[in-house]
Amino acid sequence: GLGFNIVGGTDQQYNANDNSIYVSWIKKDGAAYLDGRLQEGDKILAINGKELKDLRHRDAVELFRNAGYHVSLKIQRRLQPQNGPVGHPGDGESGGLPLAAILVPGLVLAATAVWILVRYRQRM
Repeated sequence: GLGFNIVGGTDQQYNANDNSIYVSWIKKDGAAYLDGRLQEGDKILAINGKELKDLRHRDAVELFRNAGYHVSLKIQRRLQPQNGPVGHPGDGESGGLPLAAILVPGLVLAATAVWILVRYRQRM
């Protein structure tokens, strides 16, 4: 096999109102794992040029089983936050201080200290 499992389809929607096919699991040391490009959660748009639109789950499984030795997948990568979950003001999460609120005053303080040092040395 290709070394991964799929979920989704018109009869087994993985996401509400979405008939798409998704990668649910990648087998360690399987073909997809060894290739390294496919990730769990990826939406599979097409296999060997055949779009996977509005298919029942079992029909999609058949396409994968009969794909042959050389398989070409067109996928859509699921976007993941790079720095953890995104909080919005008022949603019950503490947003913390923006980085600029810390850096700007620090830079102003450092510039002021350098200016005072330069002025002090000029007077000596």
